[in-house]
Amino acid sequence: MPFDRMSPRGRRGWIAAGLGVPALLVTALLTGLALTPRAEPVARQAAPATSVPGPEPSDVDQGAEETVPPAAPAPPGLPVVTYDPAPAGFPADPATMDTTPLTEALRPSRKIAAYDAPGGRPVAYLAPTISGVDLTMPIAERRAGWTAVLLPSANRRLAWLPPGGFTTVPLRDQIVVERRHHRLTWYRAGRAVRSWEVSLGQRGQETPLGRTFILGRTPPPQDVYGGVDIFALGSVPDDPDAVPTGLRGAHIGLHTWYHDGELGENTTNGCIRLTRSGQRELLAEVRPGSSVVVVEELPEPPPTA
Repeated sequence: MPFDRMSPRGRRGWIAAGLGVPALLVTALLTGLALTPRAEPVARQAAPATSVPGPEPSDVDQGAEETVPPAAPAPPGLPVVTYDPAPAGFPADPATMDTTPLTEALRPSRKIAAYDAPGGRPVAYLAPTISGVDLTMPIAERRAGWTAVLLPSANRRLAWLPPGGFTTVPLRDQIVVERRHHRLTWYRAGRAVRSWEVSLGQRGQETPLGRTFILGRTPPPQDVYGGVDIFALGSVPDDPDAVPTGLRGAHIGLHTWYHDGELGENTTNGCIRLTRSGQRELLAEVRPGSSVVVVEELPEPPPTA
């Protein structure tokens, strides 16, 4: 659930319109998610200003003869990753601060076991949907025939998947947030399209650093969200006990607010707030599954001659 410091008290157990499944709407005292499927937007020609380096070819692409480690059978009772915090045991993302665009995503076509390493230990299942919406996870690495994705409902963690049971889709967009400058920049195909000033997490509830992704979108449950849909991210608070009791178990959100007076400040419970016009543009253009990277700041470009 995206959340925020000033969110009013809401109600539990709502039904998401159009989903037909129980879901919990986004307010400060809810711990679930009502994600709304949307048609994918039409690509728009961007007028770039700066660039992010593109990905290097993977070693797997160069090594067709590499042996694929077998997947150990998943034991009975293995948990399923849901909107609740993911089970422990998944490996850390070794490149979590890397702003190289992730250009491909993975969608489970059935319930598949997720492992802690290629040929390693099964930790949990990944299902095709979370809260009734297709689960689309950016691909972070390929190794020995296995595929690593950014894990939902966790911070800076990967899940390794054996071959089969999923499809892949291209990614064109990336969002980079700089905490020091309170700046969000939207990239398409590695080139900057737009930047906005944002509000971020207050002291002790800082917006989590590292790579995550857009998990899905939900309608605004209260007027404080400015009447604009909210993006729920795959990340959660770094310190769940630091947030108000009603926010524990929540996800970090990307959303607007009913006023812009706190832009450029650290006033939220970890969420990323931007203007209503900026949020509407991102909602129209950026697809679920697109990666979001939160860094302290981006390196300055080299001076031109």
